[in-house]
Amino acid sequence: MSITGHCHCGAISFVAEGKPLYHALCHCADCRSWSGTPVSSWMAFKTDQLTITGQPVRYRSSENATREFCGSCGTGLFYRNQNLLPDMVDIQSGTIDNLALHPETAQIMTKDKLPWMDKLETLPRFQKYPGME
Repeated sequence: MSITGHCHCGAISFVAEGKPLYHALCHCADCRSWSGTPVSSWMAFKTDQLTITGQPVRYRSSENATREFCGSCGTGLFYRNQNLLPDMVDIQSGTIDNLALHPETAQIMTKDKLPWMDKLETLPRFQKYPGME
């Protein structure tokens, strides 16, 4: 099985071969800050399963972690931490083609979960941006 994806502008693309190790929603404050969203989504693979085309920019986000993004459009792409996740790379799931075929399998770092995240099902739903029907 191959899983493909790319940044928003298409300057960087990737192919991950084989089965992912996991696909999880992450609630940590670090991922919130990086992504600008209340929760992020990551699919993990062994480093040797991933082939990247293009040159992502690397940003050392902590002593042990590196985040990679497209220098042209700014799309967050990869997370690496050899101490915590040796020989693994997390791919930011929103960049994966056909994401609907790959449901999440877990939630992690729920100790940092925003309390209102449990109430998402109670919010009004709109098929399009309100007022743009």
